[in-house]
Amino acid sequence: MPQDWIWGLIGGLMIGGAAGFYLLMNGRILGASGILGGLVDASGRDSMVERLAFLFGAMAVPPLLVPLYDRVETHITGNPLVIIAAGLLVGVGTRLANGCTSGHGVCGMSRLAPRGILSTLLYLLGGAVTVWLFRHVLGVI
Repeated sequence: MPQDWIWGLIGGLMIGGAAGFYLLMNGRILGASGILGGLVDASGRDSMVERLAFLFGAMAVPPLLVPLYDRVETHITGNPLVIIAAGLLVGVGTRLANGCTSGHGVCGMSRLAPRGILSTLLYLLGGAVTVWLFRHVLGVI
């Protein structure tokens, strides 16, 4: 039996732990798109150091974990246009939903927030439809 699910479990526990810690220490929801968005549109000037520290940690930790892996296998497409389109769609989606998977999916659902639950259901449905469309109709992934 593949043991890949263990890495997903560990990652989920780390994200959940970080979200809980962030909420306890700051009294705010850990939403990655909101943290980044506050830097981009300058609405988060009062907490810029905190936001930059979060982003630095999010970028610095993965390379530190490289020694734990023999090899990393992904199923990402090699088509740069698809990757760019996916990134843009995720960015637009987080703005339309007023949050991202960490804000709505992890923090919103764990607090049983109706908006978080509905948003999570909608972005999962949107993701499933998008994958089906790109894979089975357009054939690009």
